[in-house]
Amino acid sequence: MGLVTPLLSLLRALVYVFLLAPIVVVVLASLNAGNFLTFPPQGLSLRWFWTFLNNDVFIDAIVYSLILAALATAVSLVLGTMAALYFVRHARREAEVVRIGVLLPLILPEILTAIALLFFFYEIGIGTQYKIALFTGHVLMTLPFVFLNVTTSLQGRDDAVELAARTLGASRMTAFRRITLPLIAPGMATGGVFAFIISFDTFGVSFILKGAGSAPLPIQLYDYLRFNFTPEAAAVSTVSILLTLVLVTLSNMLFGRD
Repeated sequence: MGLVTPLLSLLRALVYVFLLAPIVVVVLASLNAGNFLTFPPQGLSLRWFWTFLNNDVFIDAIVYSLILAALATAVSLVLGTMAALYFVRHARREAEVVRIGVLLPLILPEILTAIALLFFFYEIGIGTQYKIALFTGHVLMTLPFVFLNVTTSLQGRDDAVELAARTLGASRMTAFRRITLPLIAPGMATGGVFAFIISFDTFGVSFILKGAGSAPLPIQLYDYLRFNFTPEAAAVSTVSILLTLVLVTLSNMLFGRD
């Protein structure tokens, strides 16, 4: 045991280095004072952050991604919570079918889900012109994260508390709002944060299903790197990373002690 513990600690440290090294490279590249995206950076400067903040194309893409992620997360929270409530409290023989059905977008490759949606919306005559396909794709990709987190919260709770409230005269909605909802709020918050991050950063669904006009940030960044190779792309990526860290930190501060 004396040798196993240091080896496990070393392995854990190597895993962390492997996961964090690309992020460190991107952040340092965003501070590059040179004209090209290189590593190590040719001096340190914030010039590319200023360039990014004055680039209306990227600003519009971030705003579009934030709105799209917020709407997809809101719908996923409602649908995912309803599915979790049914799965835990009412599903019997069909429980496994419900679980697999909700988690299917997470199990299948993202590109297959996007292509299937593309064929479906073109078959019914909508296509990608109204952005319904893109929004539906984001909801499907984020729904499993809400479902999993809310299901975990529900499975550790005793239904007798809500039943006691019902016997004391509370309506079904009142019992849910005052008892069940506060109990599963941490799971909903965690699922919502994961859903928002996934929607904000997803590439495959956005690439296949985006219509004409505004594009989400990952697609705009991809199009930019096809013709430009400046540290501005790293600056945009750094802002996206910081946004993710802020969301995760706030979620952990508010609900990490559940």
